[in-house]
Amino acid sequence: MLKRYLLLTKPGIVFGNLISVTGGFFLASRGSIDLVLFFATVIGVSLVVASGCVFNNVIDRDIDEYMARTQKRALVEGTIDVRSALIMACLLGTAGFLLLLIIANPLAAGVALFGFAIYVGAYSLWLKRHSVHGTLIGSLSGAAPPVIGYCAVSNEFDLGALLVLLIFSLWQMPHSYAIAIFRLEDYRAASIPVLSVAKGVASAKRQTVAYIVAFGVAATLLTLTGYTGYVYLVVMIVMTLYWLYIAIARYGQGDDSRWARQLFGISILVVTVLSAVMAIDYQKPASEVTAAQLDLTAPLHV
Repeated sequence: MLKRYLLLTKPGIVFGNLISVTGGFFLASRGSIDLVLFFATVIGVSLVVASGCVFNNVIDRDIDEYMARTQKRALVEGTIDVRSALIMACLLGTAGFLLLLIIANPLAAGVALFGFAIYVGAYSLWLKRHSVHGTLIGSLSGAAPPVIGYCAVSNEFDLGALLVLLIFSLWQMPHSYAIAIFRLEDYRAASIPVLSVAKGVASAKRQTVAYIVAFGVAATLLTLTGYTGYVYLVVMIVMTLYWLYIAIARYGQGDDSRWARQLFGISILVVTVLSAVMAIDYQKPASEVTAAQLDLTAPLHV
């Protein structure tokens, strides 16, 4: 029974967000790590994401029965009742938001609330079922965790936070479109108007390639604006070119499902590498570098 409740939180999604929130946190920390703040942020984000996933399971239980990969979920089979799931979701969310609010700061909690509202309110309750643009709007919630990590440290929504939001939102698009292509029959059976269902696989493939390019351009901005170094820049250019090469080289080979699965797998690798390298190859603010230089040269003028 415990495993059924755990699966309601979608552990894979929670773990994926742990990686990205760590990247945002370490980028903003720039070498000065507050371990208490780090663990509070990671746990808080995990609880909020888990809460959103449980709410999503409750909301989607009527369409999950039509999709092969979701037909065995506990709320579809009735092995967990809706009331218990809602109580669980509320407890997880409350604990997560309070942890971010008290240990981190109100801005981090506010970004978490924004992402939660997009995912549970805008996406799950309405856009997923009624609009082809659900993926685009929903990408904002997927990009929230690294921004929460960044804001937990910086306590301000600056250019760095905006770039992190942009980069991870753009990453979400080819990642999600790939799923929509290789899970086409599931989405069609559930009447979910993802791009591949609403406008066809060809349209979804074209936009997948376009968003990979857009992601690559956005990823370079962290270096061009002084937040990351050239190791990050080179690694992300290589990763994006590899992702784009596979997308283009195998574009017309006929097996759209296989093409999409390959791009999906690469997208997981890309976001993992992105989170790791932005955490490692950070750059000190110009003001800190100048201050350090002044301290080193001060004795020469005594």
